[in-house]
Amino acid sequence: MQDKDVKLSSGDKIALISNLSTMLSAGIPILDAVNNLLEDSKSGVKKILETLRDDLTQGHQVNFTLAKFTNAFDKVTVNVVKASEEAGTLDITLKDLKASLQKQNEFNDKVRSALIYPVFIVGVFVLVLLVQLVYVIPKIAMVFKNLRVPLPLPTKILIAVSDFMLKNTIIFLFVLAGIILFFIFLYTKKKGFILNIFYSLPGVSGLVKLIDLTRFSRSLYLLLNSGLPIVAALDLTSEVVVRVQTQKIINKSKEMILGGKTFSDGLRTAKGYIPTIMIKLVETGEKTGSLDKSLADISEYFDYQVSTTLKTLTALLEPIMLVVIGVMVGGMMISIIAPIYGLISQVSPH
Repeated sequence: MQDKDVKLSSGDKIALISNLSTMLSAGIPILDAVNNLLEDSKSGVKKILETLRDDLTQGHQVNFTLAKFTNAFDKVTVNVVKASEEAGTLDITLKDLKASLQKQNEFNDKVRSALIYPVFIVGVFVLVLLVQLVYVIPKIAMVFKNLRVPLPLPTKILIAVSDFMLKNTIIFLFVLAGIILFFIFLYTKKKGFILNIFYSLPGVSGLVKLIDLTRFSRSLYLLLNSGLPIVAALDLTSEVVVRVQTQKIINKSKEMILGGKTFSDGLRTAKGYIPTIMIKLVETGEKTGSLDKSLADISEYFDYQVSTTLKTLTALLEPIMLVVIGVMVGGMMISIIAPIYGLISQVSPH
């Protein structure tokens, strides 16, 4: 397995950094700490520790090793470690990094949890639809055919789709696979364009902006706290956000700082996008020389805002999805039942 192919779960990454931090804080030399951790390590963690041991033996630093594992450690993590090694504060920075990763993990869990319900509901609906089309509709269609029952248009459509699926299963699967591959190809080639459309949707836009600002402020805090200059830190944080608009604001702020302005001046140019509270806290942090602490407070504030927004969206989405799915399933059932009632009304005595 090549270094770049090694991946770590969030839990493994946090555990690795936490263990290194604990041992270094206890005064154990880094090489001894790595050797101790190797005894109980497995899989990807073991590969990283083995490489780290070899690199340390050759005189390299920890960041040199982490930079090799691009799928396990992002540029922010690598540069935070590099800056702390240069400042001689690796043990302290690893503690901060662990705390930041834990918060990021909790943050991602919140977002993931909010998506589970709608995905589950859609999955159940698709399953019900397939069962209806493959098993239920063919049997009922045969009954209708034998009894020569006049069918409404929705019922005819359901029977036609079911009939096509059963008679042309291979073609259907090829068409389905083709559609999926087309969207995958489209997403690969036009990822930025598609994501920008998605991020602009009502409800999604505001949430994605908050998520962006949370990641941005947390990453910037971590980088500044490790001793990295603000221009270099901004350069790295532009890679952790997803919205193009957020990236442009970060780059604009960097340009203004290079031109002699302050970070808050750069944020103020996007006042309609950047919340006033963020601008004010950054400005205060710059004046008091505690910008990193201000950014930590900002990330906590946005984290809370994201949690609140997710709860609100989930609370709204659940009943809406239930109604939509209920109407669709109900429509299918009515399409099946309506001809039966029509038949009953024809044979019942007047």
